[in-house]
Amino acid sequence: MLNVKQDKPLSHEMLRIVTATHHDPFEVLGRHPLGATSTAAADTFVRVYLPGARTATLVINEQHHALKRIEGTDFFEWYGLAKILPEHYLVQWYDRHNTMHTEFDPYSFAPQLGDIDMHLFAEGQHWNIYQHLGAHPRTVDGIEGVLFATWAPNAERISVVGDFNDWDGRQHPLRVRGGSGLWEVFIPGIKAGALYKFEIRNRATGAVFLKSDPYGQAFELRPLTGSIVKAPSDYEWQDGDWLNKRAHWDWQSSPLSVYEMHLGSWRRGWVGEFMNYRELAHQVVDYIKPLGFTHIEIMPVSEHPLDDSWGYQTTGYYAPTSRFGTPDDFRYFVDYLHRHNIGIILDWVPAHFPKDAHALARFDGSALYEHEDPRLGEHRDWGTLIYNYGRNEVRNFLLANALFWLKEYHLDGLRVDAVASMLHLDYSREPGEWIPNIHGGNENLEAMSFLQKLNEVCHGQHPGALVIAEESTAWPQVTRPTWVGGLGFSMKWNMGWMHDTLDYISKDPIHRQYHHNQLTFGMMYAFTENFMLPFSHDEVVHGKGSMINKMPGDDWQKFANLRLLYTYLFTYPGTKLLFMGSEFAQWSEWAQSRTLDWDLLDYAPHQGMHTLVKDLNHCYTSMPSLYQRNFRGDGFEWIDCHDSTQSIVSYIRKSDHDFSIVILNFTPVTRTNYRIGVPVAGAYHEILNSDSSFYGGSNWGNSNPIYSQPVPWMNHQQSLEVNLPPLGALILKLA
Repeated sequence: MLNVKQDKPLSHEMLRIVTATHHDPFEVLGRHPLGATSTAAADTFVRVYLPGARTATLVINEQHHALKRIEGTDFFEWYGLAKILPEHYLVQWYDRHNTMHTEFDPYSFAPQLGDIDMHLFAEGQHWNIYQHLGAHPRTVDGIEGVLFATWAPNAERISVVGDFNDWDGRQHPLRVRGGSGLWEVFIPGIKAGALYKFEIRNRATGAVFLKSDPYGQAFELRPLTGSIVKAPSDYEWQDGDWLNKRAHWDWQSSPLSVYEMHLGSWRRGWVGEFMNYRELAHQVVDYIKPLGFTHIEIMPVSEHPLDDSWGYQTTGYYAPTSRFGTPDDFRYFVDYLHRHNIGIILDWVPAHFPKDAHALARFDGSALYEHEDPRLGEHRDWGTLIYNYGRNEVRNFLLANALFWLKEYHLDGLRVDAVASMLHLDYSREPGEWIPNIHGGNENLEAMSFLQKLNEVCHGQHPGALVIAEESTAWPQVTRPTWVGGLGFSMKWNMGWMHDTLDYISKDPIHRQYHHNQLTFGMMYAFTENFMLPFSHDEVVHGKGSMINKMPGDDWQKFANLRLLYTYLFTYPGTKLLFMGSEFAQWSEWAQSRTLDWDLLDYAPHQGMHTLVKDLNHCYTSMPSLYQRNFRGDGFEWIDCHDSTQSIVSYIRKSDHDFSIVILNFTPVTRTNYRIGVPVAGAYHEILNSDSSFYGGSNWGNSNPIYSQPVPWMNHQQSLEVNLPPLGALILKLA
């Protein structure tokens, strides 16, 4: 074919390719008609830009046609007839090391992002956007490669760089798709496993920087930050029975007992190394199943660069951290637990993100995912940035991410971190450090709308999945439906009850009589929301002391107090959450850098605590009176909440068909023949006694059965005389 001599100077558009500033390389590169200058010998031309190439040829029907270098540049051109040029043609070239490269020209491919996809994303309602943005192996016109796409409306130019192009941003620039802010390029020949980042040039400043892929689904092991092209998963799930059961699960009338854990410090290998998700799966099931927890909650496993952040400063929202293995290893973890009837809740962090230069912060050189004004866009306490919930594309990023974990990894729910910080514009801010909303208030209306949408789409698309709020204020209707003005969460952590209870139990028993209201006040609001009762990781770090070390007194009293506290937890209305290590009374505070003190289980007091938690879980999950009406006021009745002098409370838990009696003695004094009213005459059995010798207690209690007497007491016509153990709790049930 004809090679036309090119001796005119480079056009402005070509110079923009050379200087890596062009927003649409397809205008310059690829095939183009010659138009009015066409001849019988040539009506089209191909232009390629190959930095560092010595020679290049065009391969057409296995025939090589020389590409002519434009003098003094790395542009090469071929002129010929369109009819002999296939739609996608091979370019072969030799670099300065005389290495040969052969690849289809990326700039011969049409745009791959569909108009509907771009429209839905702009509206903030593309729930599968993660299948389009990021890096995705796909076959286009029979040719295999990877589609790279990202959102960066304030970029002047974006290139994908990686181990396939020597990290040279001149080689694979993306095209912008109109005013959508979306950029894309399909690069043939790249395969799964390739390492990449986006090289971005900001339009306003000309600054050039590298960014990890916001939608990347696999990453290098920290401290490295490169994204990895992930192959479509061929993992064969085996948890269909679990998912079918979950879809029809009446969680509001079912027991939910959650074991919160941090995968990196629960257990480690022999030399202190992280364990793989698959190995963890077997060990978690072997440990959790006998203990009787129905679910685990894992602290964030989305990719994060800093171990010390515990996962709460996420940089890779769409990738399970590579610390513990591959995405399919994590699928196995979830699948294996499901096959053993253990659910999994993921700690999810849409409230803020870190300032790491390689990640979301000022992604295209502007405040894209965050706010420009630090009064809206920065968490000074945490040194992190706040999402701009009023921007459709940012909302879509987060909403699709929530659905991603539920759909792609079959998770059973999300615990949404730091909801209070999202809802309040003045959260942890002094006057003048925040901007009121349009009505002059401190409510973040955009965040409220985002959370409502989050709950609507999660519950709508994944029936039975839970969305749980860590919300520490009195914001109303957190767990009420959005159609009545609520936020729509399944449950809310009961932080007020937790703080009051831990403050009370930490006091010397001789002083507890003066703080009795800390035990009883919680019932004033216990059924205004669907509450979960959390003794979480936040309560056993940063100098707060472990659960056992919060307890007053000598060692015997510490263990007795903790057994009493856990019995209170498992019998009080609400679902349950206990952080790892607390179940066997670890003495030291939790530290993410080391494993739990498992050797303590060799000692009787810790064995007793472990056994008590197992038995409490059994009582809770097998006695409908302790769970069926967890969120209903008709499931609870005080027997006596006024005995502050003796620091004793007693109450009835009710289900549709039975009831149980709970009595808690918060002093180290034994009480003989303590009388309580009961609703029904008959013989009562001691189902659980926290002071049992099986748990390390003094074994003070009652012989079964305990017969009621026709002595009116506490608004009941029948009553019992019981022996109350010191710092002990009883659960009684009608025989």
